[in-house]
Amino acid sequence: MTEPAIDEGPAPRAGAGLGPAVETDPGTGTGADEQPRLVGQEAVDDLLRILDLEQLELDIFRGVSPRVAPMWVFGGQVAGQALVAAGRTVAADRFVHSLHAYFVRPGNSTKPIVYSVERIRDGASFSVRRVTAIQHGKPIFFMSASFHATEEGLDHQEPMPQDVPPPEQLPTLAERLAPYPERLGVWARVPQSIDVRYVGEPGFVPRGDRPASPRQRVWMRVDGTLPDDRLVHACALTYASDLTLLDAVLSTHGEVWGPGGFGGVSLDHALWFHRPVRADEWFLYDCLSPSASGGRGLATGRMFSADGRHVATVVQEGLLRPTSPSATDQVG
Repeated sequence: MTEPAIDEGPAPRAGAGLGPAVETDPGTGTGADEQPRLVGQEAVDDLLRILDLEQLELDIFRGVSPRVAPMWVFGGQVAGQALVAAGRTVAADRFVHSLHAYFVRPGNSTKPIVYSVERIRDGASFSVRRVTAIQHGKPIFFMSASFHATEEGLDHQEPMPQDVPPPEQLPTLAERLAPYPERLGVWARVPQSIDVRYVGEPGFVPRGDRPASPRQRVWMRVDGTLPDDRLVHACALTYASDLTLLDAVLSTHGEVWGPGGFGGVSLDHALWFHRPVRADEWFLYDCLSPSASGGRGLATGRMFSADGRHVATVVQEGLLRPTSPSATDQVG
């Protein structure tokens, strides 16, 4: 199979075929390679900026990408922005409990994205919204999201995995990838608003350096402070949920992203929010892949707060295609 052509896939993944870094705001007068990479609170503030959609008129919003971004829009960004748009049309006492999304075309980071919200239903306890993300007059993504007023009821959960070292004992992603500067690609230039710490080897190392593992576990947190807004935390969690999940498919086989490994795109994404969570505090993303066939891989993930609460469950299917060893589109 040949290396995947990016315009064939719906939504490029972080770290797989996102294209070169581009400057999305030419008015700054500097190129993407000349701008300092944003980290920590500066990167988080940039994330908040892209989540703060501009309202064009009733139920229509416009979003932009980070000032330095991959050419192709990261799927988690579109999903997070779509949830912002949906949430702004819902009563303040209702909170998102699930979303189901399809990525249908790649988005261009240098162009704004318009989000159109359809108010499907406002009932006594639930509100349902459908959001379509549009570029150049065509849908690139659509999502259904359901919001629920808080109720009391039965409460149980599976326990959090216990055999996981705490995040403070794990290297940062930058530290893990320091021996492989040639593998950084666009990742070395885009804002790093999420602190990601792999328990095992990430899919960004060279092929052959990653042992096969049926589970992929990652600690994450927004690398700064978010406002005390439950919708913002849900949107940030949605953004982060697309960063590493599909990598669980490759982990099962000891495979990697990039030249000599695989390129991938997200096809669909579902997320259930079980309990309130702060995305700027550590949470464990416990992922596995129950099946892969026909060029597609399915991955599931459970998110646990540091104190052991099961806060969210994620399921995603993605397209995975081998890349040639000489591929120039580096991991990002």
